[in-house]
Amino acid sequence: MSVENADAPLPEAAGTVFGDRVDMASEYVSLLREHGVERGLIGPREVDRLWDRHVLNSAVISEQIPGGAQVVDVGSGAGLPGVPLAIARPDLDIVLLEPMARRVDWLTEVAERLDLHLTIVRGRAEEREIRRQLTAADVVTARAVAPLARLADWCMPLVRPGGLLIALKGASASEELERDRAEVSRAGGVDSEVRQCGSGLLETASTVVVIRRARPAAGQDRRSKGRPRSQLRG
Repeated sequence: MSVENADAPLPEAAGTVFGDRVDMASEYVSLLREHGVERGLIGPREVDRLWDRHVLNSAVISEQIPGGAQVVDVGSGAGLPGVPLAIARPDLDIVLLEPMARRVDWLTEVAERLDLHLTIVRGRAEEREIRRQLTAADVVTARAVAPLARLADWCMPLVRPGGLLIALKGASASEELERDRAEVSRAGGVDSEVRQCGSGLLETASTVVVIRRARPAAGQDRRSKGRPRSQLRG
C-alpha cells in the first residue's frame, strides 16, 4: 500500500511527465517522504517539496537525452536524477553510481520495490576501476555533486566521444560555466551551454549545463561502447 500523504496532492505536471507510470513516481515520492530524512537522504525542509524541487525537477532533463541512451548517474544519492529518469524513460539504460554503502542499499531497495531495471554500482567517478568498468556512456548526469570544473574532470572520462555530460545546476549556472569554462575544456568538454528543461510545464524550469565530449582527432582510437554490468536490479 502506498504511504503517500493524502494532504499532498499529485501535481498536474506529474501525469504529463510520467504518463502511465505516474503511480510508480508517486510511490518513489512516498518512500522518500517516509524514509528520506531518517536515512540521511534529504533534509527535513525538503519533505514538503519533493515533487517540484526534486522528482519533477530531475525527470524533465530527459528532454536532453536521446532515445535508448546509456546513462550513468554520478553521485546518485537518493536516486536523483537517476530514479525519476528511469521511471519517466524506461527506454534508457541507467547506472546509478554512488560511493556510500548505506545509499547503495537504499537505491537497491528502491529498484526492487518499484521493479525498475537499474544497475547500481558503488564507487566514485574518479576511481580507476570505475572508469574501467563504466566507460563510454552516451550521457552522464550529476545533481548537486561538485562545481563544474571538478565535475568535468571526474565525469568526462566516463562519456563516450560525442556524448554528453548533463549537470543540474541552479540560478548561477551561467556564471559557474563562465568561471570554469577553461577547466571544462581541458577535461575534453566542448559546446558547453546552459539550457532550461520543463519550461511551460514546471513552475520553475530545471537549469542544466550540457557539455559535449570532444571527438578524437582523425586516426586516434575510439573506445568501445561495451561496458560490464554489476549488481543488476529489476
